[in-house]
Amino acid sequence: MQIRLWDSNLKVRLIGEGLFNMLFWMYFPFITVYFSGALGNRIAGILMTIPPIFSMIGSLLGGALTDKLGRRPVMLMGASLQTLMFVMFAVSPSPWMDYAAFIGIGLGGAIYRPASSAMVADLVPAENLRQVFATFTTANNIGAVLGPALGAIFFFHYRQELLWTCALVLLVYFVAIYFMVHETLPQTAKHSSIKITRVLKEQWKGYGIIFRDKVFLVYILAGICALIPIMQLDLYLPVYVINHVPAQALFTWNGAPIMLSSKEVFGWLVGFNGLLFVLFILPVTKWFGKWKERNVFILSSLLAGFGTFFVGLNTNIWYLFFVTIIFTFGEMVRSPVTQSFISRYAPAHARGQYMGADSLQYTIGKFLAPMMVFLASWVPPMGIFSIILVFAFISIGLYIQLFRMYAEHPG
Repeated sequence: MQIRLWDSNLKVRLIGEGLFNMLFWMYFPFITVYFSGALGNRIAGILMTIPPIFSMIGSLLGGALTDKLGRRPVMLMGASLQTLMFVMFAVSPSPWMDYAAFIGIGLGGAIYRPASSAMVADLVPAENLRQVFATFTTANNIGAVLGPALGAIFFFHYRQELLWTCALVLLVYFVAIYFMVHETLPQTAKHSSIKITRVLKEQWKGYGIIFRDKVFLVYILAGICALIPIMQLDLYLPVYVINHVPAQALFTWNGAPIMLSSKEVFGWLVGFNGLLFVLFILPVTKWFGKWKERNVFILSSLLAGFGTFFVGLNTNIWYLFFVTIIFTFGEMVRSPVTQSFISRYAPAHARGQYMGADSLQYTIGKFLAPMMVFLASWVPPMGIFSIILVFAFISIGLYIQLFRMYAEHPG
């Protein structure tokens, strides 16, 4: 499905989300390092488990309101909250206020995402969902190419300017949504009077029904375990690289070595991760388009688990680039299939709810994944990488079980 044939809603969002993500990747990979330096590894490891709880609440609330209020109002709500929190982050006088703003940014993003995903599912035919989601992933990762390398400089030396720029871009995107995006809520969805307490009560019952869906529940558990290795790029890996990978030459030019500090090594690795996404997400989606979803999920867990485990075996930067290819492809093959699977599985009248519940695998994964940073105070690096690999194997077992159940009880 060519971009020129897309609905205008999708074109606006592709540009807006792409611009924001370019700035996002200049600060997000360094958040754990920042809090670890300001507050210590143990406190930072514990603190990084708390934002996902708020994100989980935001995802459930966003999914609930998406099916009640509509996609557009919830997207506006999430974008406005993120804008305000970036302003708070920019004027913050202390790490604790920074932390509160960081929680608020995550909450705003969590409210926004179910509505955003549901809007795509509303507008795109099922057979084109993988390709469209892959295109969004590509746009979102263009910024991940240069963002981390620039962020290694700007986040630590020009943080306020960076955060003000994030706030400004989100404000412009908010205005674009308000004036240029139209509603896509299906006519089959209920349009009842909105009282927040009634909405929460009704949606709590709705989520109860969803989580009694055993196929969906196993899907969420498998996703949580699969995401723990993938999420370490933003959690344990920066702590490991900065503390254990020495400064070294990237290459030698005219007899003079181009030296990188540990922080810059990590920035280059994350940038390389983003470059791989930009270059290969669409081809990979096409290559694996005929694969069964079961096999794609299993391959993803294998690549992400072993790729992350291999990071601990050598500190040479070119070796680290090589293993980055392995775990990046693990994340890459998974991304479009995950979104297309749940878009197809969810009934149209409860699509927002299912999208919100689907995001629980990310929020719960983010709750558990920072424990690797916490454990790093006692467990040596290879012990941490071994634990990460175990989670990958657990996810493979759960995905095998998931598709057995799905074959017996389809839809």
